[in-house]
Amino acid sequence: MKRMTSSSETRIALAGNPNVGKSTVFNALTGLRQHTGNWTGKTVALACGTACVGQRQITLVDLPGTYSLNTASPEEAIAAKALLLEPIQAIIVVCDATALQRNLVFLLQILQITSSVVVCLNLMDEAEKKGIQIDVQALSEKLQVPVIPASARQRSGLKETLAAAVKLADQPRRPALRLDWPLAMQREMDRMEQQLQQLNPSWACPWIALQLICHPESALSLLQKTGRLRQVDCQALLTLARRSQAVLEHVWPSLWQDLPAQRFHQQAQKIASACRHQDPQRIMETDRRLDRILLSRRFGIPLMLLMLGGVLWLTLAGANLPSQWLSCFLFSLEAPLAQGLTQLGLPQWGVRMLCEGMYRSAAWVVSVMLPPMAIFFPLFTWLEELGVLPRIAFNLDHLFAKARTCGKQALTVCMGLGCNAVGVTGCRIIDSRREQRIAILTNSFIPCNGRFPTLITLISLFLAGSQSGWMASLRCAGLLLLAILIALAMTFLISRLLSATVLKGLPSSLTLELPSYRPPQPGKVLLRSLREKTVLVLGRAISVAAPAGLLLWLMANTCINGQMPLVWASSALDPLGRLLGMDGVILLAFILGFPANEIVMPIIIMAYLSQGALAPMDNLAAIRELLSAQGWTTLTALCTMLFVLFHWPCSTTCLTIWKETGSLRWTLAAIALPAACGCLCCALVAMIGRLWM
Repeated sequence: MKRMTSSSETRIALAGNPNVGKSTVFNALTGLRQHTGNWTGKTVALACGTACVGQRQITLVDLPGTYSLNTASPEEAIAAKALLLEPIQAIIVVCDATALQRNLVFLLQILQITSSVVVCLNLMDEAEKKGIQIDVQALSEKLQVPVIPASARQRSGLKETLAAAVKLADQPRRPALRLDWPLAMQREMDRMEQQLQQLNPSWACPWIALQLICHPESALSLLQKTGRLRQVDCQALLTLARRSQAVLEHVWPSLWQDLPAQRFHQQAQKIASACRHQDPQRIMETDRRLDRILLSRRFGIPLMLLMLGGVLWLTLAGANLPSQWLSCFLFSLEAPLAQGLTQLGLPQWGVRMLCEGMYRSAAWVVSVMLPPMAIFFPLFTWLEELGVLPRIAFNLDHLFAKARTCGKQALTVCMGLGCNAVGVTGCRIIDSRREQRIAILTNSFIPCNGRFPTLITLISLFLAGSQSGWMASLRCAGLLLLAILIALAMTFLISRLLSATVLKGLPSSLTLELPSYRPPQPGKVLLRSLREKTVLVLGRAISVAAPAGLLLWLMANTCINGQMPLVWASSALDPLGRLLGMDGVILLAFILGFPANEIVMPIIIMAYLSQGALAPMDNLAAIRELLSAQGWTTLTALCTMLFVLFHWPCSTTCLTIWKETGSLRWTLAAIALPAACGCLCCALVAMIGRLWM
């Protein structure tokens, strides 16, 4: 439904190519915490915020980053619809000063709709470092719109940009800038504009006329959303578009459809050449040297694995001690909490249920998740801001192409390492609906941050050996990296099977801009990663872990026919668990851990100890002794680790899948697919292990 706005409201759109700092400009002007990142496709929906110019409030609309307005992808369709149908008085187009020509192509398309545009020439500081000089005055004269040099990261030029946009918004909407077209094309566009003028004067602009000629179906679909296009008018426009296509096909056989793109690029090149100057000795020297290494066939993937291994090692080595301190602190608060609840008059069973059930579960999740997330997410964000993640996607593109999927899936895989729900949401950047479904269905094969504690514990107890200190953490990091590689291999395999069966199709080509390497700002990286990732994921985990802890306490402290539900359920699942190389307690822990993967290991310990509440897990030697007494072997640990990698996604991820696909059928498929793979792998490993032993 179209948003109703007051007549006094001033709405200014923020548009631009991906990776030009548009979201950074938006955040700086509005104070909102819109997520930013150094790769393409970060924003795929509208975000609104409020900015102030003096005492006046301005509504800023952040459009998706896109390279054109041809409605060929979700980003293009959303941006075009907003510019045409939303009540927007002015447009701020953010351009990258280091890549002026490419950005001008998109700017010229917007100018074909209206000239109520202010150009925010961002990244001027980086342009200066690379020896790029831009004649801002000449650029403004050629485009016939204001051009403001800016550096969003230093908050330079942003107030001037917004003030210029507000000034334009107070004026009548300016007509479109007209490019020089070949005579035949210009004649057909004039005919189409005359027809549009009769239907709705606001539609009579070169861009809509051009879209109706080149892409009549999508352009008509866009105009129909206004509700002011009758069926007879739609048919008249379609007939005129078909006639124009026939004329142009006669003049330029099989070539006329490429003419608009060529003309925009030629005009952009002409303007950029006249306004931009650069020392030829300083053209992207550092970027090219680094890319020769990071994108090479020999060193690219090994370096990628080395960086990931380094991040994992730093996470493991740095999280152990803070996790123990935090666990001791949080569990020490349980007694005062219980005393306070008792003084409030709660019965003893209610106090135990809240403290040993809800609070202890939440405390466990915080102590286990917070320290590694506080290390992992800033390191991961640092790689993102540096510009490394798009290079990883480039290196993995040929592997995803062999699986007949899109190379952008590499980015969603990286997101899934932090949180599978975030990875599923990130699948929006994939244009093909078929490939988007594949990426969503397979994202849960990548272990998220919530599964790392269980993996780390099992590796430390059964696979890391007797080393201690930094050697132990290094060995654990290597084995954890191996587990991630196994998960990645399964992702490729299942993606290939899906693309050959239920989601058949050819892989789409990957158009991925490789951004310049930008030195991250440590303070901003730390603040954003903690605020936008760590706190968000931790809060979501606590919100589901606390109710799960309550259910777990009830199952362990009530009796039905003389038997606790926890014992009854684990006994019922024991035959299936043995078949998979585990036991009923382990399988039940995964089922009860559906709200949050972090509580799987505590549930196992609680059930083995026959306690009615979760117990702190701060002594690895005692835990190994407990598990060994319950019949655990290295084979049990291996099968459990496999099931940690391949089992149903958590409740948050399932809810995200349902929201993204809008389909219960696809959500159930996303649950059943990894669970089936996990059961098959565990049964196979268990069978081989028993024969080997």
